[in-house]
Amino acid sequence: MTSATYDVLAIGNAIVDILAHTNDEFLGAQGMSKGSMSLIDEARAAAIYGAMGPAIEISGGSAANTIVGAADFGARAAFVGKVKNDQLGAVFSHDIRAAKVAFETRAASDGPATACCYILVTPDGERTMNTYLGAAQNLHPDDIDPAQIAASSVTYLEGYLWDPKDAKDAFVKAASAAHAAGRSVALTLSDAFCVDRYRGEFLDLMRKRTVDIVFANEAELTSLYETKDFDGALAQFRKDVVTGVVTRSEKGCVVVSKDEVGAVPSFPVEKVVDTTGAGDLFASGFLFGVVRGFPMKKSAQLGALAAAEVIQHLGARPQTSLRTLAQAKGLLD
Repeated sequence: MTSATYDVLAIGNAIVDILAHTNDEFLGAQGMSKGSMSLIDEARAAAIYGAMGPAIEISGGSAANTIVGAADFGARAAFVGKVKNDQLGAVFSHDIRAAKVAFETRAASDGPATACCYILVTPDGERTMNTYLGAAQNLHPDDIDPAQIAASSVTYLEGYLWDPKDAKDAFVKAASAAHAAGRSVALTLSDAFCVDRYRGEFLDLMRKRTVDIVFANEAELTSLYETKDFDGALAQFRKDVVTGVVTRSEKGCVVVSKDEVGAVPSFPVEKVVDTTGAGDLFASGFLFGVVRGFPMKKSAQLGALAAAEVIQHLGARPQTSLRTLAQAKGLLD
């Protein structure tokens, strides 16, 4: 196998996050379900923006957050996602490239605006998301460069984007190119509502080995197997995946394969400020460990460390060097 140009390449929704602190009363007045992610149209996006308090803007999107975290650990990283040639598209492109992530996807010249997500954070750290997907949903198989995929050790796919037909075809094209080159493919299930919509298709991706590594949280796992029995769902998950990772918030995570089941505790945090991006950053640490050839337990520890960093401040991108933190914990040289 030829050496890789990139350690991890992520494919997902290219979104600009617009974050603000709020309270439960505001959520109630806006008819929002606390802790949920709702898809909205352009008019609703404008109405929320007009009603919410002071906000900060930063490029986001689940897989984009993961790839920025991987780069922060020291991985050679690339991202594929669709923006429009507009103001928010320029914000996204600048931010991700500034994080040392290669981003070459051609911006759309027409069609819907660049995607944005209004993230409202309550004092308990819970985030309620309202997402306008816009241009992000127009990712096309033509945006996938098989040579770039073949030059990436791991291609990471975002479950949130498993919706439009063109994006699905882009995912399958990428997975085929990765496997043809002897590379690995990872998938995050993203959200229980994604699993509810595409349960059969996600299981098919796993069982047909279209994906090799699958990330889920407890809610996504139990939704996947339509049971409240976590242990039963985990046992089935272990049969269906090559490598599976289940995050459990403060309870840490469980990593499973045919030969191994291992629990890894979470890292203690002083205060949870904003849980946005916890799962995304966990994946960044785990994937960095995978491409470095670390055991699953050590990879999971890197993921737990990254998740602990990101939940202690507003926003889904690290504010302290993850590589430096990992070195301080003795997880990296």
